[in-house]
Amino acid sequence: MNIVILSRGPQLFSTQHLMFAGLKRGHFTKVIDFMACRMVLEKGKPQVYYGDQPLDNIDAIIPRIGSSVTFYGTSVIQQFESMGVYTATTSQALLKSRDKFKSLQLLCESGVDFPRTAFPHYGCDIKQVINSVGGVPVVIKLLKGTHGLGVVLADKMNTAESMVEAFMKIKERVIIQEFIQEASGRDVRAFVVNGEVVGSMRRQANPGEFRSNLHRGGSSVVIDLTDEERETALKAVEVMGLEIAGVDMLQSNRGPLVLEVNPSPGLEGITMTTGVDIAGKIIEMLEKKVKVIS
Repeated sequence: MNIVILSRGPQLFSTQHLMFAGLKRGHFTKVIDFMACRMVLEKGKPQVYYGDQPLDNIDAIIPRIGSSVTFYGTSVIQQFESMGVYTATTSQALLKSRDKFKSLQLLCESGVDFPRTAFPHYGCDIKQVINSVGGVPVVIKLLKGTHGLGVVLADKMNTAESMVEAFMKIKERVIIQEFIQEASGRDVRAFVVNGEVVGSMRRQANPGEFRSNLHRGGSSVVIDLTDEERETALKAVEVMGLEIAGVDMLQSNRGPLVLEVNPSPGLEGITMTTGVDIAGKIIEMLEKKVKVIS
């Protein structure tokens, strides 16, 4: 197969491991900066150029699209889709899962549980919105935040109101979520590939920190998911239409609560924690999928 990894960071762990996994299994694999791609539309002939070279004869792409460049990244993916190239993450699935509130709306419709959430609009009664999710403490999240950035915990009403007002003043959209006290700074990540949980770990925040992201200095250990956690993760991924995803969940008194379905999850934390060749699992999926559609 000719595999292209769409990534702006060729030196990153995830990109490197995907490339080596493809090469190891005998595939021609290369990394391309999708932001340097040029798309040309002509009746019945969509084309992607990299520099002055057309990207022809590509069997599959693996998108590694950061949240800040989702708009252009999804356009590139859709262009490849129009060319009949298999994509490990579709443009529509990426868009659905990147929109924090829309993704929760879809989970809500499908019966998947998550922390109670509100989406305040400019000029609303912020105190009323906060009380609608159970009152303080609350978690305030930027709609475009990632790696734990743009996520704050407010334990007093005036603090929460001030934070939301400050974000709104600079035209930043936020969501407000109930704080799950019993989670105690821990969450669970289930890594799903092709409808199967291929690795799972529990992440623990540092003392005094409620965000358990490894990018924020948290620690991780391998765990076995409960049946309910596994079913929740697989259902959430199915709802988003994703083939590859990291599902973050809180272990609460009412069962697993989905925090996020990440369409471009990092491979380093889950690989180093579990010892599972996650990149190899992704390449195996491509082999099965491309064989089916070829």
